[in-house]
Amino acid sequence: MTPLLPYGRQSVTEDDVAAVVAALRSDWLTTGPQVDAFEADLARWTGGAGCAAVSNGTAALHVAYAAAGVGPGDEVIVPPMTFVATASSAVALGATIVFADVEEETFTLDPAAVAAAVTARTRVVSAVDYAGHPADYDALRAATGGDALLLADAAHSIGATYRGRPVGTLADLTTFSFFPTKNLTTAEGGAVASGDPQLLKRARRFRNIGLVRDRDEQRWPDEGGWHQEVHEFGLNYRLPDVLCALGRSQLRRLADFLAARARLVARYDEALADLPGVLTPGRRSWANPAWHLYPIRVLDGRRREVYDRMRAAGIGVQVNYIPVHWHPAFADLGYRRGSCPVAESFYQQQLSLPLFPDLTDSDQDRVIDALSAALRAAPARSAA
Repeated sequence: MTPLLPYGRQSVTEDDVAAVVAALRSDWLTTGPQVDAFEADLARWTGGAGCAAVSNGTAALHVAYAAAGVGPGDEVIVPPMTFVATASSAVALGATIVFADVEEETFTLDPAAVAAAVTARTRVVSAVDYAGHPADYDALRAATGGDALLLADAAHSIGATYRGRPVGTLADLTTFSFFPTKNLTTAEGGAVASGDPQLLKRARRFRNIGLVRDRDEQRWPDEGGWHQEVHEFGLNYRLPDVLCALGRSQLRRLADFLAARARLVARYDEALADLPGVLTPGRRSWANPAWHLYPIRVLDGRRREVYDRMRAAGIGVQVNYIPVHWHPAFADLGYRRGSCPVAESFYQQQLSLPLFPDLTDSDQDRVIDALSAALRAAPARSAA
């Protein structure tokens, strides 16, 4: 039986393994020098914005919202075309989620929808760089009215640029994910970036249980050298040295990863340009995407059928994502289908084709052939 070709896969080399082994043999497994070094290496990709490494991408969102001061009574604007954590991590802090629709072509947060959704209670507007394509941050900044903080959920887009500026410099807070299918991996892991020293300080404190060790900031600094205080509650979201060592090794190849993804996207674009029944991903002239996903649209109501046929052929296509407000947890809070028609229509068509740096041309040709065959097959008849 032919193994399933996944839609995403990590690329791990002997250099990565050696970096992890060296960390294991060091005096530090966590909270040591590899953490600081990884954060410094990340900052070179974020236009110099300071970074706080955390245990995963969801933790990064939770930390960023906490750094922004999100709490009960606050509203956070979120697009529905994202993984549920973009919204649920703000709910965990007591916020109310306001869903705003996405733009056609890029399926990133629509500035006009944001402008219509902003109220005096809006604390954060969260943009998502869907598939690795940056949202329109200048327009989003204008749409916030200047009071709310702008957050970039850049789980898909490390290394991307917007109008020549790197992701990490585009919003008040930026979050990254380093899950194995992402553009680089630390196994699990994530980071929060900010050019605002106070926001970064709050993020670093929250990811370390809220501990205050600086005597100048302690309420009772003369207790002894062991003394530490908690002024605001935080959580243990630290990323250990072992995984930071892996991240540092991966970062050395990030430019190669991005180039490989771009080349594969160009091959898909060319091969699928004239294939009836599908639309290839859109992009804006001002964006240089990082291409975490290759999201096609399958037309004529055939997405599920094509998904099933390709899975049966050993092609691990995926759907990214179920609109967040459709999840039962949000439905039970009163959110209803139909409120974000662009995102909901896109969901009915969306299908992610395999895309990762080590995808071979022959495997990509296999994907293209399977997609073509699925579309050429007679449409499945409705059970009705």
